[in-house]
Amino acid sequence: MLLQPTTTIKPPHQNHVSFSSYLSYSLSFPSGFCNLGGLTCPKNHTVIISCSSISQVHSYGTVDYERRPIVKWNAIYKRISMNDGPERGSVSVLNQWENEGKKVTKWELSRVIKELRKFRRYKLALEVYEWMNNRAERFRLTTSDTAIQLDLIAKVHGISSAEEYFVKLPDTLKDKRIYGSLLNAFVRARKKEQAESLIDKMRNRGYTDHALPFNVMMTLYMNLKDYDKVESVVSEMMEKQIPLDIYSYNIWLSSCGSQGSVEKMEKVLEKMNLDTDINPNWTTYSTMATMYIKLGQLKKAEESLKSVESRITGRDRIPYHYLISLYGSLGKKEEVLRIWKTYQSQFPTIPNLGYHSVISSLVRLDDIEGAEKIYDEWLPVKSHYDPRLGNLLLGYYVRKGSVDKAIAFLDQMVEAGAKPNSMTWEIVAEGHIRERRLSEALSCLKDAVSTEGSKSWRPKPANVSSILRLCEQEEDTQSKEALMEVLKQVGCLDDEKYMSYIPLSNGTFTSDEPEIDKDTSDNDEGSEILLNQLQGSL
Repeated sequence: MLLQPTTTIKPPHQNHVSFSSYLSYSLSFPSGFCNLGGLTCPKNHTVIISCSSISQVHSYGTVDYERRPIVKWNAIYKRISMNDGPERGSVSVLNQWENEGKKVTKWELSRVIKELRKFRRYKLALEVYEWMNNRAERFRLTTSDTAIQLDLIAKVHGISSAEEYFVKLPDTLKDKRIYGSLLNAFVRARKKEQAESLIDKMRNRGYTDHALPFNVMMTLYMNLKDYDKVESVVSEMMEKQIPLDIYSYNIWLSSCGSQGSVEKMEKVLEKMNLDTDINPNWTTYSTMATMYIKLGQLKKAEESLKSVESRITGRDRIPYHYLISLYGSLGKKEEVLRIWKTYQSQFPTIPNLGYHSVISSLVRLDDIEGAEKIYDEWLPVKSHYDPRLGNLLLGYYVRKGSVDKAIAFLDQMVEAGAKPNSMTWEIVAEGHIRERRLSEALSCLKDAVSTEGSKSWRPKPANVSSILRLCEQEEDTQSKEALMEVLKQVGCLDDEKYMSYIPLSNGTFTSDEPEIDKDTSDNDEGSEILLNQLQGSL
């Protein structure tokens, strides 16, 4: 029967190092394919490391009397998550909490941080650490805490700030967790040279005696589409007799599929099945399904998705997200709705990511009425307004030429509590571009630049090109200058590769338009499933 856990599980390898324990709250060492969400930490514990889970007891550097069942952390978390803003972040909440005569423990704050990170509220999580740092006499922070802070700094302030933080740390504190956190930050920022230099230092320090850092590097090479390097990493692990873990195999599978080789991919799966320390999990088969879809092997893709369903264990929501997305990619609307119905029956609450997966699939299947219905169901039960969900409908309206409807829907999003992100404004800008409304389009791009969290945003070259053409056709030098100012603010003018995608005045391009030009409003595309899982776990 589908959607039931399997009963045959191979024993875990005793030297397996969990990818998600780099920044786990355990006090041992060492993320894997997880996110957006992503993949949760494996259930099997090891001799060396314990994976984080709500049910486990962690010391968090606390004394014994603090280790007791407390639910107060949830009240603190709700206050912080509902009260964020320029002057109403974590610090003000924690100060108010203690001014009310309530004390907080290290355990509670660590639990709050974990939950904030789980829902990508990185800025708020970092503010909790900053509050604790200013009370060093009360809170003893461990190297695990330091690794988590480094990761949060990279996500909130950028990779340069994370490097500065690392450099200022005393060498005695820089253990494998700290190095691992910086390595993952480099990989997330696609800093190839820095990552390769750092892993060499880790080799010299003896920090590469397990699969984790190799998995991180393979992720980098997958992002850069350097599949030969993935193969060389696998070869190095085999030569050094470093056991491949489930993540190693899954990345290797994805690499083979990305090269267009079904035969290589199936040989890796066969090798996994022969490895007595490895039990192919739902991620393995979702990766197979993803690659089969990409290679046009749709029947095999469906068979792999049935294997995904049979391997869902425990209270893991994430497989449902990927099943819904991949069935959507296959064009199987009835399967999307079947999995969605089963998902709802299994859990009393569904996170925003779950709603995102089903709405994006229905939008992809051109069932806008179904997507709107589920969006309306989400509004009254949402934990907070995630603009990415609204962006899905917004993008559909613009693509279908319903620009006025899109603008009206944006107003509804704001009324419902949305804080439009950079992509929101760019989607609306695309609508104005279609209507040749230059000033309105540029106004949206300016809003996109000023949006909180816009550091990684850059306008799609196709949109920039369209605006430039309109400026030339209408001889509008003022609008062209305004566009150049936007590009300058987000660092595009200094990026030769990016600017090579922008047409010259004669309408030609200095190079072919790249993949960045594709619609990015749907982040759940099956082809990105594996990389999203790996990077999303930190």
